[in-house]
Amino acid sequence: MTTRKATGLAAAMLACLTIGGCYSVGPDFTAPDPLLPRTSFLGKPEPRAEPEPPRLSEQGSGADWWRTFHDKTLTSLAERVAGANLDIASATVRLGESRAQRGVVASAAFPSINGQASYQRELYSKNGILSLAGPNINAPPISVWQTGFDASWELDIWGRVRRQVESADASLEASEYQRRDILVSTLAELARDYVTLRGAQAQIAILTENLKSASDILELTRTRTAKGLTSDLDVQNAAALVESIKAQLPALQNDVDVNANAISFILDEQPGSLKGELMQAKSRIPAPPRPPLGVPSELARRRPDIRAAEAQLHATTADIGVAVADFYPSVKLNGNLVLNALDAKNLWKGSSLQYQFGPSVSLPIFEAGRLKSTLDLRSQQQQEAAIAYHKTVLSAWHEIVNALNAYSSEQRRRDSLKAQVDHASQALAISRTRYNNGVADFLTVLDAQRTVLQAMQQQAQSTTNVSISLIQLYKALGGGWQTTFPTEPPPPMEAAFAPL
Repeated sequence: MTTRKATGLAAAMLACLTIGGCYSVGPDFTAPDPLLPRTSFLGKPEPRAEPEPPRLSEQGSGADWWRTFHDKTLTSLAERVAGANLDIASATVRLGESRAQRGVVASAAFPSINGQASYQRELYSKNGILSLAGPNINAPPISVWQTGFDASWELDIWGRVRRQVESADASLEASEYQRRDILVSTLAELARDYVTLRGAQAQIAILTENLKSASDILELTRTRTAKGLTSDLDVQNAAALVESIKAQLPALQNDVDVNANAISFILDEQPGSLKGELMQAKSRIPAPPRPPLGVPSELARRRPDIRAAEAQLHATTADIGVAVADFYPSVKLNGNLVLNALDAKNLWKGSSLQYQFGPSVSLPIFEAGRLKSTLDLRSQQQQEAAIAYHKTVLSAWHEIVNALNAYSSEQRRRDSLKAQVDHASQALAISRTRYNNGVADFLTVLDAQRTVLQAMQQQAQSTTNVSISLIQLYKALGGGWQTTFPTEPPPPMEAAFAPL
């Protein structure tokens, strides 16, 4: 090759590098089709006489869906999750690790420059190489002063470094969405615990109300027994009902305490620290908004676990390009510039300068199958990531369908239970009147009281389940994401494990 051709090749190479590299080997990533339904709604809406309610996408299914419950305490708790939860703090640290790893990978695109300085006092052995010059040769000790720097730069001709950076960027994106997924799950968990707590308090209020009614009936039977109008059997049955109601209260109070502590744990608080905020008994369970007619499929596409799986697939695709680039020659520009002198006063003179500069090429010839096996490994990892992405999307859609069905069916059940409570309450009032008038026996009153209690408890539990089903639906749709996260590092371990 002539000097002119070599110069032209070098110039073309430098021009190629100037515009960001010639090209990148390996497959380019294309976002896969999640294969979600293209229809605007999930399922067909049932005919309704009243006007159509707002769609879920218009009911606050975004970053602050909990506000739709119109509960100030729930809203206050939910807004603390991102800054307090330890799982989110760990995810924030992992995100920082991904950013640092991306910086490590990106540094390979730039030259590496190292400075050096040294001083050596040297004495050559007379029996060593000097002996070749004769037995009478004497070499005094010498001092060697040296300073300078060396540089090395691997030319990213095949896009190996660019693929590494692409993979690191995708991994960083996956870490971001994984943190969002943790936030979505944690918010849903907190809301479930809160609704369950309020449901247990509602059950306690129902038992307290029925305990008063049962106690009134007990006093009535005692009065009638004292007058000889009935037997002591009625008194014992009435007393048994009173004790049966009392026996249910401790377990429900335990449920309240357990869920209060669960919320405290989510918010990185000591057990019982939220007692003043949560233990104020509320017979009203947070009422969910009216059910949507369907779910726009666009909402499912924002789920952070789907986005994270897509980013992970992107990273594994870029890793294939890195493995392919290893088959190609590696071209480096190497050089060093040194000032070398035997006397320190001469070190900084121009005559002490020495340097080396030139390219080097490394071509893999025999690697015993390492490169081929690495490429096969990266290809298999990409296939695994593709399967994981497909499974994530399919699982998400099943979760959405199941949550929506559970929400709708539980609402219908709650409506029927409400009607049952109304009818049972009327039956109890009639039976008590007939018993007071001596027309009906006490067993009729007792059965009516038990039916009312059971129906009211089932209605309260169903109301709780409706709210929980809606929370699950919001979670399935990826609701609860937000753009603001704490950037401060987590608290020191000694603070995190302070004595109780």
